[in-house]
Order: sequence, then structure tokens, then C-alpha cells
Amino acid sequence: MAKLLNLQAFKDFFRSGQIGGIILLICVAISLFIANSSFSTGFANLLSTELGISFGSTSISYTVSAWINDALMAVFFLLVGLEIKRELLEGELSSMKKASLPVIAALGGMIVPAGIYFAFNAGSPAASGWGIPMATDIAFALAIISMLGKSVPTSLKVFLAALAIVDDLGAILVIAVFYTNEVHFDYLLMAGGVLAVLALFNYLNLKALFFYLIPGIFLWYFIHHSGIHATIAGVLLAFTIPCNKTSVESPLEKLEHLLNGPVNYFIMPIFALANTNITFQREMLGGLVSPLGMGIILGLFAGKTIGVTLFSWLAVKLKLGTLPSRSGWKHIIGLGMLAGIGFTMSIFISLLSFSDEMQVTEAKFAILCASIVAGLAGFIYLKSINKKKAVTA
Repeated sequence: MAKLLNLQAFKDFFRSGQIGGIILLICVAISLFIANSSFSTGFANLLSTELGISFGSTSISYTVSAWINDALMAVFFLLVGLEIKRELLEGELSSMKKASLPVIAALGGMIVPAGIYFAFNAGSPAASGWGIPMATDIAFALAIISMLGKSVPTSLKVFLAALAIVDDLGAILVIAVFYTNEVHFDYLLMAGGVLAVLALFNYLNLKALFFYLIPGIFLWYFIHHSGIHATIAGVLLAFTIPCNKTSVESPLEKLEHLLNGPVNYFIMPIFALANTNITFQREMLGGLVSPLGMGIILGLFAGKTIGVTLFSWLAVKLKLGTLPSRSGWKHIIGLGMLAGIGFTMSIFISLLSFSDEMQVTEAKFAILCASIVAGLAGFIYLKSINKKKAVTA
């Protein structure tokens, strides 16, 4: 029964991911249209508008853009954290045998792209963006692989989801460790106190979600003011929420089901709408062949494909893991291409990497181009494998 519940959780996650990916595509198109129309100035003014919340004598005020990137994305990271915890406890990452191949493949998909980017940009002002090509966008990757239908085995879809989740965990650690400029230990200490209370609630097996979500708001506030990026609060909160291996729905699974819709249908599309508003300029084409652009494009497309495939091959040769059922090395190569769809997380890291607006714009454009190439190449390649099999049969 527990296995059936876990399978249903994956189906819900996969279904929301594929539809969310389509909505993301629409929002990217809308954002690009706005940025290159007469509405661009008004939209920019909207994003820079201050919005505040008051609690008695205390008020919190941020721009619309900051609310999206720091607050709404913390909810996105909460969902990612819930998915990671569930997979670690009862899913594809719950044992060494299950986890070894997607974990090792994900490591290759992070190390090789970062190395390629750094090779192009070492010693330059753009060197801080090495984390950009490490990320895989779960929603887009699952949306593309879902369009292949029965052209790929279900086991490969599960493998891609597990790989992308490990990839997200790696990106979260990179953000927490390498993209934190200044730490305020007083706020960090208060965040630690809230986290201890949440851990106590978990230990006492308190199952009502408000025991976690209300302190979670304070955790976000303290983390935000500590200097560590506020989205990390979402992951920390997720790891304190109780889970179980029985057929009874746990608080973690309940919250995951509640968040799947809002995150995939609202938060991620809003993030895409606010952060892909790239105004096209002739000079941007030259930026694609600059060290920054080449580092991102080759890192995401070539680096992901090589890293995922090479590390998977090493894992199988060293007998640390086995290929997904009914799949071969051609499938792994195609999956590596799809892993090169960086988009949401890559754009998010680019916002943390650069203070120069032109560098951010160049990075976004390169990410957009690389993700389109990776998505199309992966789709066409995996589709062609199935056609060749059909002809042979």
C-alpha cells in the first residue's frame, strides 16, 4: 500500500510538472513580448514598486521583484525540499542501490558544466557565475520528456526526476555556501532557535501543519536578514515536516499535494514572467560567443550531456549502479541533453551571481538559448531512437 501511495505521489508530481512546464513556456513568451513592446517601461516600473506589510509598529517592505524572488521562491524551495525528503525516505533515493546512479549522474551533471564555465571565465569578472550551468529545471525537463509519451520507458522518466531532484539539492547547497556575501550571526542565531523548535515539533510527532508553517514564516524572515538567501528557509522548513512510510498520508505528503498546484501553476510562471523580460538588442548576439555566453551554453548543453553520460557509465562500470529498466546508453545521452534545460534555477543563480545588469541580461539570454537547444535536441534525439527501434522491429 505504501508503494502505491508513493507511486501516486510521483504521478501527481510528474503530471503537475509537465503541465507546469507548458504554462512556463507561455509565460516566457509573454514576458519576452512585454520586454520588446511599448509595455516594457510600465512592466519594469511595476516590478520595482514597493509593497509592504505591517504588523503593529513593525513593517516589512520590498519591491514586487524582491517579493517574487525572495518570498514566492522560498515556497518553491519548500516544495523542492519536501520532494527531496520524500525521495530520501521512501522514493528513488531511499537506498544506496536506488540512489547511486541518479546521484552519481547528477554529480557529473554539476561538476562538468561548472568546469566548462570556469575554463572560459576564470580570472574574469564573470567567474562568479560558475554555478549557473549546474542546474536542471525539473518542470521543463519533465514537460519535454512527457511529450515523448511511450517513446521512452517510464523508468527513464523516474530516473530524470530523481536526477533533477539531486541536482536541485546540489544547487541549494551551492547557493547557501558560495552565494552568501555577508552573514549576520544574530539573525542566524534566531533562525537556529526557530529551527530547533521545528525539530522539537517533529520529534514530538505534531502533525498539524500550522505547527510548522507559522514558525516557518519567522524562519524565512530571520534567514532573509541573516545574509543567507531567504529561499534556503524553505528547504530547512521542509526537512522538519514529518513523513512516514505507511499508507496513511503524512503531513509532508499532504503539504506536497497542497503546494504542487500553486507552485507549478502560479509561482514558477510568475517567476518566469518577472525574470525573462529580456529586451533583445543586436549586441546580445555577440554576447552568446563571449566567455560568459559560451560558458553557459556549452556548460548547459555539452557539459550536462557529457557529465551525466560519463558519470553514469563510470557508475555502471564500477558496479555502483544499474541502468534504468528497458533503457540503454542512447537513452542516457538523450536524458543528459534534457538535463541541460537550466532555466528557472539557472536564472535564479544568475541573479545572485552578478550585480551588473548587462551581465545578468547576457546570462539570461544565454540560458534561454541553451535551454531551447537542449530541450529540442533531447526531444528529437530520444524520439529518433524509438523510430529506429520501430523500423528494426
